[in-house]
Amino acid sequence: MIAPPSGEVSAPGAPPEAAPGAPLGAPLGADEAARYAALALACVHRPYPHQLQHVLDRDDDARPPRALTPVFWGCYDWHSAVHGHWTLAAFARRFPGHATAARARAALATSLTDDAVAGERAYLARRPGFERPYGLAWLCTLHRELAAWAGGPGGPGHDDAARWADRLRPLAELAARRLAGWLERLTHPVRAGTHAQSAFATGLGLDWARATGDDALAARLAAATRRLHGDDRGPALHLEPSGEDFLSPALGAADLMRRVLPPDALAGWLERALPELGDPDRAAGWAPPVPLDRRDGRLVHLDGLCASRAWMLAAVARALPADDPRRAVLTVTAHAHARAALAALADQGYAGGHWLGTFALYLRLGGDA
Repeated sequence: MIAPPSGEVSAPGAPPEAAPGAPLGAPLGADEAARYAALALACVHRPYPHQLQHVLDRDDDARPPRALTPVFWGCYDWHSAVHGHWTLAAFARRFPGHATAARARAALATSLTDDAVAGERAYLARRPGFERPYGLAWLCTLHRELAAWAGGPGGPGHDDAARWADRLRPLAELAARRLAGWLERLTHPVRAGTHAQSAFATGLGLDWARATGDDALAARLAAATRRLHGDDRGPALHLEPSGEDFLSPALGAADLMRRVLPPDALAGWLERALPELGDPDRAAGWAPPVPLDRRDGRLVHLDGLCASRAWMLAAVARALPADDPRRAVLTVTAHAHARAALAALADQGYAGGHWLGTFALYLRLGGDA
């Protein structure tokens, strides 16, 4: 997701059109979802260009990505390959009869072999700080998706999903433990708008722990959340965004806190931590950002920010008490960002196309997939 060469061509397949009206509330159709999956299919097994995050301990560590990480070597970088596989699994589970679903299942079968997953495990075992926290959180999310697929009704891919989930579970457990241990050693949250942000990763880790029944780990993540963000004080929103953000530090914290606080407590926390949030007089300052050069891999992050703001705003609105007046403002702002995010997919090269399909699908699934 960092910065592929600006001259890379667009991923094949027709770009998704902007959803009319309020895309957050419109049903997700198979053809729309297939367009997002097509972006992932175009890159999960594309070896180059590749941004390698790799510490060499010896001469023979200098090898190509597919030899180092034999599952997640496409999509320009490791974390994008991980959530590209999530995109394929999320699509194939929900739309098993679509023609693109067969291609998605085939790609997953190619990637998630016993030997390849064992190779990934060996690589991560030697590198405790690798892809922490963003990539580790998406690894948990991929496993959560496969486990949900395996636990659902039978159909195309169901038995395969069960095998894939079993293979990937030890890797996801390792990732989740590393996230929890890291959070417990943090003295302050990482309030970045990019991969290092602690709040977004914690939210995905917490979702995985709850979905897979790891109550002890969920409790650890919830305790870290309250310690790191319980005393947040605003204002902060007027300082956002930074020019290369794809996550909002302020909304990331709010989206995390709504996972651990009941509605009334969340309302009080927002009053203290983000008093700007939901103020109609300041809503204009939350217009969707527009990158000036979508072929620049860092500047195009702002299109991802539109998507992540949208799902975070909508999720926080849903978590507030039903009579909270901020719900309406947050929802309107979320819809505006969602429309901008989906419209931006019509003008993407590989710099954005290798990851924005994931953000679009996660947005359309409600930001809590």
